[in-house]
Amino acid sequence: MRTPAIAVATTPPTPLARLLMPGDLLFIRVPARPFLEVAAATRSWTNHVGVVVETGRGEPLVAESTFPLARFTPLSRFVGRSVNRDVVAARMACAPRADQAHRLRAAAARRTGVLYDTGFNLHSRRQFCSRFVREVFDEALDIELGVVQTFEQLYACNADADLRFWNAWFLGRIPWARETVTPASLLESPLVELIFDKRTLRG
Repeated sequence: MRTPAIAVATTPPTPLARLLMPGDLLFIRVPARPFLEVAAATRSWTNHVGVVVETGRGEPLVAESTFPLARFTPLSRFVGRSVNRDVVAARMACAPRADQAHRLRAAAARRTGVLYDTGFNLHSRRQFCSRFVREVFDEALDIELGVVQTFEQLYACNADADLRFWNAWFLGRIPWARETVTPASLLESPLVELIFDKRTLRG
């Protein structure tokens, strides 16, 4: 399958760009209301995740499931969507070899163009960010990142959460038995370790 053509920026590499390798996970905080509610539900700073699939030519490319379609995005554009341009990077304890990195990119490419799932359903025909990254790693490397939870299990850990937004989002019928996976659970996975945190570099 042909991978999508991506315009590669020629801007000088940032400290993060120089550090990244294929397979690194990038976490940001998108300011749109539904994503802020995802962060609140998980008691986490992050509400969006992508995976680096290329670093060898120009600006690194990030594979992500975003609205409206899954795609490859230049690093600067990906980080530019985050509040204060903050970003956290994490890496597998054993970084992917060259052949594994190729499989990661191919698995991500097979998922580009898929519509975004605003219902965050792990079993729908659409995609959302943390499901996208989890399935790319599962297909390419047989590694399961993150924790699958039902909505009920997720909110059992956040009993004082305000559910008014989600009641409206799901038209008064929150699908409590629906399985999902969150960006926070990928960030908290024991299989990855933090390698960069822009939030600690401010001021």
